[in-house]
Amino acid sequence: MTVPTLVEHFFRHEYARLVASLARRVGVQHLEAVEDAVQSALLKALDTWTRAGQPDSPSAWLFRVAHNQLMGQLRQQANRQRLLEQHAEFAPDPVENGPPCYLPGEVRDDLLRMLFVCCDEAIPLESQVVLALKTLCGFGVREIALRLFTSEANVYKRLGRAHRRLRQQPARLGELGGEHYAARLTAVNRILYLLFTEGYLSCHAQMAIRRELCNDAIRLAEILAAHPVGQFPETYALLALMHLHSARLRARQDASGGLLLLEEQDRSLWDRQNIRIGLQWLAKSAQGDGFSRYHAEAGIAAEHCLAASFDATRWDRVAECYQLLERTTPSPLHRLNRAVAMAQWRGPEAGLAVLADFAPPPWLAGSYLWTAVMADLHRRCGNLQQASRYRRAALAAAPTPAVKALLQRRLP
Repeated sequence: MTVPTLVEHFFRHEYARLVASLARRVGVQHLEAVEDAVQSALLKALDTWTRAGQPDSPSAWLFRVAHNQLMGQLRQQANRQRLLEQHAEFAPDPVENGPPCYLPGEVRDDLLRMLFVCCDEAIPLESQVVLALKTLCGFGVREIALRLFTSEANVYKRLGRAHRRLRQQPARLGELGGEHYAARLTAVNRILYLLFTEGYLSCHAQMAIRRELCNDAIRLAEILAAHPVGQFPETYALLALMHLHSARLRARQDASGGLLLLEEQDRSLWDRQNIRIGLQWLAKSAQGDGFSRYHAEAGIAAEHCLAASFDATRWDRVAECYQLLERTTPSPLHRLNRAVAMAQWRGPEAGLAVLADFAPPPWLAGSYLWTAVMADLHRRCGNLQQASRYRRAALAAAPTPAVKALLQRRLP
């Protein structure tokens, strides 16, 4: 692994851990300073490791540099002296190649707590999501904008609102009580869902699938499910959904890295162990009266995973699950997906009928999702002029080269 690649690896895998660990020590009111210090440490690693080689303990090296950078920033502010004295015991070992400055269990706990801190009820919901995706998931502003169907300017505004709230209310990570965890669980699950979704079909121009994001989301969700605060049907259903989708990752790309449609995938490549784990979580999520969007989506994923072939899929069950999804979490995307399932079950005319009296909101009408589905349904119904118009719009709106190539193949 080259040094630049190694530093990129540590940015993905260590950034959130460093931010969470340092924020716990100095308080989340200093989150912006913490992020600056961590980014500075990563840039210094790129320079230093290129010239002098990788240290024996890269994680400890990064923590030490970030910690020193952060303390230097705080020392420049006269009213931070008491804080520095209070946290002096956390100063790292000055020996460069010493042991890691935190234990894996401690870091995992920091990440879990930090997710809940980002979901402070006093922060607007849209700002909670942006803060968590940026700070703990390492998403860029463009990635967040594409994933949330908003503009980059709005992402910056939402991030600014979240930071202002944290500065005004200097909550400490260790002060969260049971009522905070209970109130914020749904928002935390939503963030993990978005993290997995970005990995499953990425907005990144060079990477159609980002398996490391899927793995991060599953790992964090399993930490949550193992903790009393997360032991609820909603979390179990989310884990079921993640495992069932993750089982198909290997078959979703061809040898050149291009995306493959569900009907094109080699089902022998599907990970049967992951499917079994997903079904186990799905069964566990059925205990109790709780029902969430993740139950419906996991049910859809289970139907695909259990079908012997694309044609053998129980499309009536899939359509039913999408209808439940519309009732549970109303969204025009769910209606669009129900139309696709209906088209597979009863024909393209039935799919168009689902959308006949439906006016999509502007953010959906201009997306490749809506225009691609409309192009496909009209083509299959023989409405070639309408199909051609929607096809052109879909190709123009494709967010990445991989998605555009897929649409060109799917919409001849």
